[in-house]
Amino acid sequence: MNIVITGANGFVGKNLYAELARDTTNIITKITRQSTTEELAAAVGSADFIFHLAGINRPTDEAEFQTGNVDFLKQMLELIKENPKKPTILFSSSIQAERDNAYGISKKQAEETLREFSRTNGNTIYVYQLPNLFGKWCRPNYNSVIATFCYKVARDEEIQVNDPNVQLSLNYIDDIIFEFVRALNGNPTSKNNQLVVPNVYQVTLGQIADTILSFKNDRTNRTLPQLDNAFEKALYSTYLSYLPEDQFSYELTMHKDERGSFTEFLKTPDRGQVSVNISKPGITKGNHWHHTKNEKFLVVSGNGVIRFRKPDEQNIIEYFVSGEKLEVVDIPVGYTHNIENLGDSDMVTVMWVNEIFDPNNPDTYFLEV
Repeated sequence: MNIVITGANGFVGKNLYAELARDTTNIITKITRQSTTEELAAAVGSADFIFHLAGINRPTDEAEFQTGNVDFLKQMLELIKENPKKPTILFSSSIQAERDNAYGISKKQAEETLREFSRTNGNTIYVYQLPNLFGKWCRPNYNSVIATFCYKVARDEEIQVNDPNVQLSLNYIDDIIFEFVRALNGNPTSKNNQLVVPNVYQVTLGQIADTILSFKNDRTNRTLPQLDNAFEKALYSTYLSYLPEDQFSYELTMHKDERGSFTEFLKTPDRGQVSVNISKPGITKGNHWHHTKNEKFLVVSGNGVIRFRKPDEQNIIEYFVSGEKLEVVDIPVGYTHNIENLGDSDMVTVMWVNEIFDPNNPDTYFLEV
């Protein structure tokens, strides 16, 4: 297909192009503010599908709403008339089109212009009234509060929340792109006779600010957000995309002694924690058992043995482990256990435990295997 994206350098345009460009059988033409009228005419004149994402939303003069959102569209439609393929046109409108403000009025007029064009010229028209958007590559300090908050919090800058009770309707960029691809394939999502992007989140400004601020502390606490919450999962991915490029990494606290080291990596309230254990050659660690706490061991480097014994029995069970053959060993409750490095180099073990360590209730009882 010949696909045209207007506003291709914008937030949605960049994400859409990145997705569509994966299919090399399509020809995708990007139209930006730098494109000439001749380039626009050539692109829409041979297009099979047009994503019209270009528009004005933060002008210095309100008159720019008319020129950027309505007059440019009319100019483009005159050029599309010459295309015998009658390309489908997807238009990114706004929920502001239902409101009495200059931006909304221009978007509403653009919608009506497109529908009239569809009636007279026969082109299929898809109109999406999008709410507030968020995701990677959105410009901070412009028209997205989430982009601005993420950018500032990641840089230890203060954020301003005028009214924490203000509720926002939000779409995540991936949901938008997936819906636009469905429309490209002729399967747009419709609800109550309107095209919609699934998964509209209703969240207050205060909730957004508090959640993003909590992400800042996740590194210090070695915790993760509630990833089973779709909005929080998407917001966390968005936040990470705004990290300063010299701050992608962060140090962990390594508890070292003559035996090696033990380092907590990640902790979650509902999925336990992950740690990295390094044992020196000949070193045995463990020799304890648990009532309820259970673990999984994965040796990723070196060679060793994990031993088990029930407290009231003499029989010892052995599992030999190696970084040459990755396998997980469950550590069931009720068995005292240890792990010994049998090699001549450090043995590295990734350890998962089903609960965050609680010093007031460690559920760990010393007993040699």
